[in-house]
Amino acid sequence: MRAAGQIVGQALASVREAAGVGVSLRDLDQTARDVLKRAGAASPFLGYRPSFAPTPFPAVICASVNDAIVHGIPDDYRLRDGDLVSIDCGATLDGWAGDAAVSFIVGTPRAADVRLVSTAFAALDAGIAAAVVGNRIGDIAHAIGTVCRGAGYGIPEGFGGHGIGRRMHEDPPVPNEGRPGRGMPLKHGMVLAIEPMLIASGQDSYYPDRDEWTLRTLDASRAAHAEHTVAITDAGPRVLTLA
Repeated sequence: MRAAGQIVGQALASVREAAGVGVSLRDLDQTARDVLKRAGAASPFLGYRPSFAPTPFPAVICASVNDAIVHGIPDDYRLRDGDLVSIDCGATLDGWAGDAAVSFIVGTPRAADVRLVSTAFAALDAGIAAAVVGNRIGDIAHAIGTVCRGAGYGIPEGFGGHGIGRRMHEDPPVPNEGRPGRGMPLKHGMVLAIEPMLIASGQDSYYPDRDEWTLRTLDASRAAHAEHTVAITDAGPRVLTLA
């Protein structure tokens, strides 16, 4: 899983480097495709069709811009100065999966967006720090929620992280808010995708776009998303999706 995760980290780094004013989301998807192809990895995103989806997902990344929270489909939209972009990517190698996401600002940043993105990564760090043997899923959820709510941000209702292994989405679900000391005990060898999602306005609600994949904020406020695949070990949490 570390090998698969490293490819995910490399793909996200390459996409972030390629992103700039005038670059299309479809171009960013091609950048990620090239990284996966060179590594001999497959995409768990491409062709994925959960129960809510009208069609299989057509890309290897989710590209969510500004008020899009998650699951944005890469298209011909060209990035503009000040856009807040969230990129989610996965890879499967030798039957094992990795999954991670980053958010960043293209061109000139706005202070509010910098704070939102920084808080998303701080919430991710808090969740990872709680992913230790002897804790429970609720401890991860509580750590993430405390950071997000403390900064005044909303948490999209019903969405969060998940177990990951042979498949990208496995049990258990990992909520982004919850009560400490509750839920499944964390044991050595478990692997989780931990992924805070934040809405700037403080609302928790959202709506599906016309493509029925992209989730957007109700009030057009901006959103951010950060994610790592993390192994729980007796030596502490190990992030598997670093480049």
